[in-house]
Amino acid sequence: MPEAPHEAPAAGPLAGLRVLDLTLARAGPTCVRHLADWGADVIRIEPPAGPGEDVAGRRHGADFQNLHRNKRAIQLDLKSPAGHAAFLRLLRDADVVVENMRPAVKRRLRIAWPDVHAVNPRIVYGSISGFGQDGPYADRAGVDQIAQGMSGLMSITGLPGQGPVRAGIAVADLTAGNLLALGIIMALFERTRTGLGRWVTTSLLQAQVFMLDFQAARWLVDQEVAGQAGNDHPTGIPTGVFPTRDGHINIAASSSRLFTRFCAAIGRPDWAEKPGWTTQAGRSADRLAINAAIAEVTRTQPAAHWIELFEEAGIPCGPIYAIDQVFADPQVQHLGLAMPMQSPALGRVDVVSSALDVSGHARAVRRPTPEAGEHTREVLREAGLSEAEIDAVTGAAP
Repeated sequence: MPEAPHEAPAAGPLAGLRVLDLTLARAGPTCVRHLADWGADVIRIEPPAGPGEDVAGRRHGADFQNLHRNKRAIQLDLKSPAGHAAFLRLLRDADVVVENMRPAVKRRLRIAWPDVHAVNPRIVYGSISGFGQDGPYADRAGVDQIAQGMSGLMSITGLPGQGPVRAGIAVADLTAGNLLALGIIMALFERTRTGLGRWVTTSLLQAQVFMLDFQAARWLVDQEVAGQAGNDHPTGIPTGVFPTRDGHINIAASSSRLFTRFCAAIGRPDWAEKPGWTTQAGRSADRLAINAAIAEVTRTQPAAHWIELFEEAGIPCGPIYAIDQVFADPQVQHLGLAMPMQSPALGRVDVVSSALDVSGHARAVRRPTPEAGEHTREVLREAGLSEAEIDAVTGAAP
């Protein structure tokens, strides 16, 4: 594995953009991480912490380190006149502001879209909230699991009859962050024509309803309410999890053509001609019997046997990994999804790489995750503040 650099020499495709990061939790930082990883100069703005307090969370914990690499960090008290004035100075040279405060909070701090746009009309202002910037739920606090429940996701996750189940990842947070990053790039592209920034917004609820996709379309188009399907595909039979001698595998022989090949590969070509199993509708109606018959065969051999066999037959299949096994997989290693970072606090660690590749640019950690306020004086000097003004912002003794 390559040596983990403190700073990669090559600039990314977003080099030259300056981003002011006011985000907390996960959704907002997920958005900003895209911008930081691909070369933007991201300045993370955190409030000063009291004695023994870390307002940003466990700074040296795995989650924080993974979310906030490739940034600089400063501390500003936006409630104070000096801190607010310093923020306005930073706005002059910024391209993007990203925040995930409740609407009333940013208005109270005088850092909402109208305030920022008045100082710098070129700013692209990105916002994530729980439920949207207006409407009956605008001022409600929203977190990932609440959005999973209100979007309907928990009603279709899990085994039939199990009751509501949350997804295993913070999917509403992550999707909202990913979508906001896309929206910000769209607004920056438009700015090349208009010279003006835009306010780009999304919410956990919007993002998660969007992600329902075909289950939502089944209701909107056909008024069909989807339910829990567990590991079964709603129409592609057989598709699901099957036992092996040493664990489980996924098999997806979802079309009639694949089912015929699957039956031959598994040593039961007669299944392809069995009355009721020759069509998708028939197989769907007899799903339980088909799954049980397949399981009786697959449990006789280890997972590697079946994966090799089905791969040769051109049938989609794969292992079901624990997280440690994921990063031991040769294809995951080839793709470089564990990215090295040299942290002054933690030493050599790996963080989760961007899932994008851009020709001519390497994925890398240019800056390790910063300490609280590590770059406050540096950034404020760049903004043109005098040492006396910086002392007033930081509370340093004259």
